Order: sequence, then structure tokens, then C-alpha cells
Amino acid sequence: MTATVTAGVVAAARIVAAPDGRGGTALPVLAGQGPFALRRTGVRGPEARVALVGAMSAPLGGDRLTLSAEVEDGAALRFATTAATIALPGRTGAPATYDTSLRVGDGAALHWLPEPLISARGSDLRTATRAELAAGARLVLREEQVLGRTGEPPGRLVSRLTVRRAGRPLFDQELAYGPGVPGWDGGAVLGGHRAVGQLVVVDPAFEHRPAEPRLLGGTAVLTPLAGPAVAVSAVAPDALALRKLLDSLLSYISGVVKAI
Repeated sequence: MTATVTAGVVAAARIVAAPDGRGGTALPVLAGQGPFALRRTGVRGPEARVALVGAMSAPLGGDRLTLSAEVEDGAALRFATTAATIALPGRTGAPATYDTSLRVGDGAALHWLPEPLISARGSDLRTATRAELAAGARLVLREEQVLGRTGEPPGRLVSRLTVRRAGRPLFDQELAYGPGVPGWDGGAVLGGHRAVGQLVVVDPAFEHRPAEPRLLGGTAVLTPLAGPAVAVSAVAPDALALRKLLDSLLSYISGVVKAI
């Protein structure tokens, strides 16, 4: 008897945040399928808060996952996940894909702060995050990747992050790690580290005074972008050290914005 190999999971989730007419933010759309369970976690001032709770193991090889969030003009949303996302091998042998689409309107703000993505041994994942911002939008976006669980080599991971503002490119970076990727663990890329992170902060305040380049601890750098924005790239030996590094830089950036 020949075993039947089933296809991966195809699932989507969607968030829409809109002004509630009383100075706050409503969530008229909060919908998820399969591994996506979205939960309202309260409000803080004008900001609505949403958490993604993993309802099942994902992404596995062959899965096709999409997550979208739209923050309408004047609204504010903070997104988080309750646990790390773990990419695992599947039964199909095909790579998994996880695409995230973000739209932020004029005068709107989005804090997109998920927990790390862990690339487990034997997994193969392609992720893409695309953010479209209006000219007056604000964005804080954090991505963290951990290459392998404790004591294991990573799977293959390809991650692309693209940010556009007012219809023009602002940031576009693709990273690739793991089996079949030349030089990913060499001195020019990770240098033996196993955690890597990106932080992109877009704020119209930077139009008045751009941020200065900054090096932190020899493993992180803050770079002003060609627009009212900065990007941070960092590597660290583990997820805890990476988060500490990114938090310190985010605190520094927030202080610069408030001082402008």
C-alpha cells in the first residue's frame, strides 16, 4: 500500500483597526483560521491591542500562511504573539511560506512586535513581510530569528522585509540562512551567532532631525534610512541577548523621537 502524503495547511488571518469616534481604536475585523487565533488584549489610550495565540503547530513544511493587518487613518494598533513561532519539517518535503501584509494609514500608528521565529532542524520556511505606509504613518516593526533550538543546527530560512512609504521604497532586505546557503555562518554574516534581528522605526519626526548612526556592543548597528526612518540590524548568541539588545536600541530611538 502506498502512503498518501497530504498537503500542508492553507490558512489566513486578518485584522482591521479603525477609529472608534471617541478617541480610541475599534477592531471591526479580527478573524483567523487554522493556526491563527487572534485575541483582543485591551486598550491603552488610543491604542487597541491584539495578540496572536498559536492554535496548532505551524508553520510545517508545505503550509501556506498569510496574515494581514490594516490600520486605518488615525487609528493605533499594537500587535504581539504569546509565544515564539517554530518552523518545523512537514510530510510533503515542500517549503512552507508565511506572508505578512501591513497597511498603515495617514496619522495612524502600528507597533508590530511578534515573538521570535525559531528555525528548527529540517525545516524549510520562506517568510515575507510587506508594509505599505501613508506619508503620515508611524511604524515600529521588530523581527527576530533564532537559528535552531538548543543544541541543534537550523533548518533553511529565507526572510524578506519590505517597507514602502507614500508609494516609494524605504527599506528592502532579504536574509537567508541554513543548509544550502553559502557563507551564512561566516564572519561576514553571523560570525557564529545564532540569533538575528531587525528593527524598523518610521516616524515623521525624523523629517525634522534625522537620527545619527550608532554602533552598540559591536553586534548591532542603527542606520538612518532615506526617509523619516531608521533600521537596526543585530546579531547575538541567543534570543534573550538579542531581545535585550533590540530593546535598548528601541528605547534609545524612542528617546530621540520624543526629543525632536
